[in-house]
Amino acid sequence: MIFITAKFRVKPEHADRWPEISKAFTHATRREPGCLWFDWSRSLENPNEYVLVEAFRDGDAGAAHVNSEHFKAAQQTLPPYLAETPRVINTTVDQEDWSELGEMAVK
Repeated sequence: MIFITAKFRVKPEHADRWPEISKAFTHATRREPGCLWFDWSRSLENPNEYVLVEAFRDGDAGAAHVNSEHFKAAQQTLPPYLAETPRVINTTVDQEDWSELGEMAVK
């Protein structure tokens, strides 16, 4: 799978509204056949920072994502709300889902 984590620093005046601002993009991406997950979290240390954890089935699914109409629309509509260019880690992982964290197994 293609595993991506990105940090989005949102302008302070838009931070509380970011889930609504990114809602159409989020919902459209989650409907893509190759999307495994697309989940936002807000930083506990910086309320203006959101972390996006996303995964796509394979390289073809990742390519379909970045070539989709909703991705192209997001490239135009989301940056005005951002304080800086998002930072990203993008890698290929040889698995299809989350693994259990054995060191913290719940019994």
